Amino acid sequence: MTLFGLSFFVLASSFFFTVYSRPTGVHLRNMDSFIQAVQQVEDSNPGLSPLALLRALRRTAGHDDEMTIYFLGASNKNPASEVLETAILNASSFSFFDKAIHHIVTDHGEERGVVLAPDGTTVALAPLLLGIESGLKAKVEGTSGLGIFPLTLGRTLGLSFFSLQDFPPSNRLGPNGCWDNVDHPKLFKLSRPATLATDAVINGGMDGAILGMDLRDLPASEQPQALSEVLKGYYSFVLHEGQGLDAVTSHVSPRRREISRSILEPLDLHRQVMETLALVWTLEKTEWIAQDTGVGKAVKDGLQAFVHKFWDCPQIISRCQWGAKPYQSTPIPLSLPLKFLYVHHTYEPSSPCLSFPNCSRNMRDMQRFHQEDRGWNDIGYSFVVGSDGYVYEGRGWNHLGTHTRGHNAIGYGVSIIGNYTATLPSWHAMDLLRHRLVRCAVDGGGLAVNFTIHGHRQAVNYTSCPGDAFFSEIRRWEHFRE
Repeated sequence: MTLFGLSFFVLASSFFFTVYSRPTGVHLRNMDSFIQAVQQVEDSNPGLSPLALLRALRRTAGHDDEMTIYFLGASNKNPASEVLETAILNASSFSFFDKAIHHIVTDHGEERGVVLAPDGTTVALAPLLLGIESGLKAKVEGTSGLGIFPLTLGRTLGLSFFSLQDFPPSNRLGPNGCWDNVDHPKLFKLSRPATLATDAVINGGMDGAILGMDLRDLPASEQPQALSEVLKGYYSFVLHEGQGLDAVTSHVSPRRREISRSILEPLDLHRQVMETLALVWTLEKTEWIAQDTGVGKAVKDGLQAFVHKFWDCPQIISRCQWGAKPYQSTPIPLSLPLKFLYVHHTYEPSSPCLSFPNCSRNMRDMQRFHQEDRGWNDIGYSFVVGSDGYVYEGRGWNHLGTHTRGHNAIGYGVSIIGNYTATLPSWHAMDLLRHRLVRCAVDGGGLAVNFTIHGHRQAVNYTSCPGDAFFSEIRRWEHFRE
């Protein structure tokens, strides 16, 4: 089955790619703006249940496709739905809902129906809201919540794997992109042609699955919060000095990859995706496609790529996202795989960064210092780890860095933001480096399987980097060599 022959079926069967020709609105395309719009409707309709609001938003967005109705019912079946839809239509926030929830990718590579979350990641709203509605329906009406995975991730992954089965597995997912301005985001541009499962759609799907299952599993005595409060708790939290994410026990967006893995991996994803595809084909009356013998292998290969990219690897904040200036010459390619990983601390900035704005500012300050004061072509590190739950791209996987004199060509240089002479980085930040980034590098071909970890001081005798406390810690890590 060719991609061309399936293009009409795939586009028609996935509401994520319904085409709309609406102009860009004046609202900022960030999660805070969406939450404020939701809260405006809640405040204007006292006593409004979150489930009724979600159904009205679904009706406003036109998302009553066959699979959604199969699991959630038609949005206009609720007696209050039409009245509430009228209230939304009359609200000043309607134009924002109208544009924000519809997901499309234009011919020019702009992805719409996505918002910038406070943590610096980009989230598609459609799968997020469907997951929350599925969980609320299960909680309020006592249903099973079986639609949570199919509506958030199952259909998107399955159709993407199936429609692109002639492509390498890694090309059946993504891509990510960059905003025109992270302070006032209005346009999100993808880095290459889109699959059905862009990074933003996967992020929204993981978040929808997490929040949907959280709501489904609420104790019988506990009532669901308002939709705006559910979203605030997950996206608009504040980390405090000290342990950062180590002290957070609730589900928050920087931990979406580890949380979604913990709740979804035990479900037997291959079986779940295959069952979702079978349901799509039945509902769309296209059972003949199920006879394609390559589907099972396409799903298996695609899921392996999904697990590597979205669960094994940490979320890496790209250069354009943190506001990097251009490389000042021509980047020199590395010869992969490398045999060494050199661990650093930044020393300055001396304090851990706990939010996307602060970590991004630290990255820009370091790049400015390295380029202007030291005369280097770019920020020296390959990657930098924040205490906000994310890794920040420096020179990246493929380009020579300036981090460990005399050893730059044979290893990556990874630094954790902060001064760790007397104290350790947070456990979460160290885990991002020690396990997540390392595994991603080995499985992705960047690091040799038998690579060696060294502290910066072991390769360069004039520095105490990565700090006495941190160096004592990494000496206990696997792959460390004296």
